[in-house]
Amino acid sequence: MSELAGDRMDEVRLTQRLSQLRGWFFRRWKTVLVLLWLAYAAATIAGRWRLIQAFALPDTDDNLRMAQVRAWMDGQGWFDLIQHRFDPAHGGGNIHWSRLVDLPIAGIIALMRPLVGGADAERIAVAVAPQLPLLLLMFALALIMKRLVSQKAWIFPVAGLLFCAGSTMGMFAPLRIDHHGWQLALLGVAMAGMADPKRARGGAVVGVATGLSLAIGLEMMIYLALLGGSAVLMWVVDRDQRRRLATYAASLVASTAFGFLVFASYANRSAVCDALSPVWLSDAAIGGAVMLGLAMLKLDSWKARLAAAVAAGAVVAGFHALMWPHCLQRLEGISPEATRLWLDHVREANPFYRHEWRVAVNVMALPVTALAGWGLLIWRAWKGRGGNQDLLLRTIAVALPSIAAFVLLFWQVRAAPAAQMMALPAATALVVLFVGQWLSTSSVKLHVAAILLAAIGFGALVPVVTVFIPSKAKTGVALKVAQANNKCPSFAALRPVAHQPKGMIFTFIDLGPRLIVATHHDAVGGPYHRNDVMIADVMNAFRGGEPQAHRIIDEYRSDYVLICPYMSTATIFMSEAPGGFYTRLAKGKVPAWLQPVDLGKDSPFKMWKVVG
Repeated sequence: MSELAGDRMDEVRLTQRLSQLRGWFFRRWKTVLVLLWLAYAAATIAGRWRLIQAFALPDTDDNLRMAQVRAWMDGQGWFDLIQHRFDPAHGGGNIHWSRLVDLPIAGIIALMRPLVGGADAERIAVAVAPQLPLLLLMFALALIMKRLVSQKAWIFPVAGLLFCAGSTMGMFAPLRIDHHGWQLALLGVAMAGMADPKRARGGAVVGVATGLSLAIGLEMMIYLALLGGSAVLMWVVDRDQRRRLATYAASLVASTAFGFLVFASYANRSAVCDALSPVWLSDAAIGGAVMLGLAMLKLDSWKARLAAAVAAGAVVAGFHALMWPHCLQRLEGISPEATRLWLDHVREANPFYRHEWRVAVNVMALPVTALAGWGLLIWRAWKGRGGNQDLLLRTIAVALPSIAAFVLLFWQVRAAPAAQMMALPAATALVVLFVGQWLSTSSVKLHVAAILLAAIGFGALVPVVTVFIPSKAKTGVALKVAQANNKCPSFAALRPVAHQPKGMIFTFIDLGPRLIVATHHDAVGGPYHRNDVMIADVMNAFRGGEPQAHRIIDEYRSDYVLICPYMSTATIFMSEAPGGFYTRLAKGKVPAWLQPVDLGKDSPFKMWKVVG
């Protein structure tokens, strides 16, 4: 009997300890989230340490971001965003970014440089900087879940983000120092603000997050505009939402003005369409003033409020159309020639169904699941809680940009990171609302269904299944392309190039950003739309005949010509211009005005010095 009593006492103590731990977990959720972030950041940095040591920045944007940070830290002006190591013959490359994303990278470098030296300080910066917006996004997703689904369910979308949203998490991986991580984080914060039941605070958060995001870039503008439009429609349905609308309007104007005054480059002070400029600053000012006016109106009828909102929208749209008619079309303003020669070949600019099936299904798994999740949450707010109108409005408002991102995947797969991120609260809500109930029953069928639903809700089922479907091994040209794409941007491959006397190198546009980061040479340019003339010139030089190439290369005052056979860009020239200048170079038919440069027998490059 005493032994049995002791067992019961142990069981009681264990139950009490588990209850205390569970209470601490939910009560100290912010501490738990930070600890989870620290653990994940440490693990992912350790897992990519060899790449960090090799400074293997994976994307052209990451390389250009580092080049921009270096230029600023070396004395280039705060508002001077020209990349002077691109196309020096014509004054440099016009880059439409802002300094906002440069700040944390430069701060880490400045802090660590006295301790470890410049090279290792940069390595630490490119490892740590992408983790900072990740923490912000984790908090945002947790708050969305707490505000729309359940106070105790905050961990679900966070876990889904860290382990299942591959497209989204790719933007926060060590070495990914471009601007997309911060934009995703600020979009998440805006959604969390819209989900906030405290209306004044929620509106202010949406406005500030929108202004800061626009200061970085316009990629998330569609989703942010939908959140802003939702604030107006919430006021139409419920006049008591005027505080949310008023604080959103005021904070939008203030944060957008701050972003323009502090971060807009000299080039962005003109009426350009592709960045925060007088165009979007004036639109925000007019829109904010109009929304403040709406919030002050004492209209009891929703029909009257709707009429006022439509009139206000017409004022803003009319102002934009009359004042900035050149910004009614594609914002990048790329020439038809550059679009045909370059942009139409960019894979991320194609819809998901034009990609390899494995990529397509992994991209679509979470957004498709979220459609069911949003439908359930909207129905739940409408019926399940006795018609909670405020919760219903907040849920619909947060769902709208998520659904829009799903639709945009049929246009461009570059919407995938945002689509997956915004899908997480709704997709994992299916797990929260059903799985626990089904597992508590005695039905084996419901247990199986619960496990499958959990896998689907986290977006994990599709990636797991595709792992067991063997992919076709790369052979022939595909294998050579993969090897070239991996080897040519490496420090080891570029070291012999760096040993040559400093000069201007005429090469593929996708190699330009890496070249100026890994060597002391200047490059003809990079894949950035404001430099579409340069892009078209490069494409025409490699596609056309030798006389045309000679003229273009001479126009850019090039000291060298550099190619990487079988790199992705090269396949365009091989397939679409089999008799062009690039193909002739690759086959060894070199004109007399180019002198070979010996880079060693193992180099993936072919390089020539321009001698005539």
